[in-house]
Amino acid sequence: MSTLALNRCNHPPWMIASVHFNNGPQPLEVQGVKQTHRLLFERLALLDDADQRAQQLYDYMDVTFQLHQWQQQETRSSQKSLKNSYLRFLRGWMFDSNSIEGAVLKGWVESRIGLVPTFHHCPIENLDSEEYLRYLVDRMKGSARTNAINDQLDLLYEYVQAELARRLPGEHWLTLYRGINDFEEHQIIEKISKRRYILQLNNLNSFTVDYERAWEFGCRVIAVKVPLAKVFFKSDMFPSSLLKGEDEVLVIGGQYEVEVQIGG
Repeated sequence: MSTLALNRCNHPPWMIASVHFNNGPQPLEVQGVKQTHRLLFERLALLDDADQRAQQLYDYMDVTFQLHQWQQQETRSSQKSLKNSYLRFLRGWMFDSNSIEGAVLKGWVESRIGLVPTFHHCPIENLDSEEYLRYLVDRMKGSARTNAINDQLDLLYEYVQAELARRLPGEHWLTLYRGINDFEEHQIIEKISKRRYILQLNNLNSFTVDYERAWEFGCRVIAVKVPLAKVFFKSDMFPSSLLKGEDEVLVIGGQYEVEVQIGG
């Protein structure tokens, strides 16, 4: 996987992308986010109800990024830039991870974590390829649709991390599942045994906590032990009134040891 020389978090990209990081994960923190939004996280710490915390985040995003003021804008483009919030981009990913919205989320991982996408519509071989340029065009189109989308996604990631620490105290990993039909999106780095591989995952990937549901998306299922630090989004942290998901978890990529199971 290509990585950038620099990122905006507390560990270098090459380290985050490695299997060694997954085996001995360290907390990831996007620089300056908790400090800038300190009052939000102080309020969240006082709320015992998970739905209330999600609503607090939603309201804070709404006010901080003026998302509620879209109807007051004079031009249609200005209205769209406020109306298309982080929720719009998450919904777009859930519909199609190769969409313009998907490119924006992959772009967040690239700019903040330093991991370059390896797939967008088709495999991306390197930074000089036409495939990478196509991804950049989609990313720029999407970023132009909303107000400070990367800043919104920074806050979303830190919120999810705070929720995971609160809900799973002392835990470091989640076992997650992904249904696939082939390895088109995932490069095989090493075959450890008949069913165990080290795969190069895209810089952002959809998984589920539900093993049975994973089979609905392919004839094979890969089981992965994912560090909590690499969980970007988890749908069950948000009320269905805000965002409906199918037990979906978005995972920051890199090299992962996986177990492949083949359906009968």
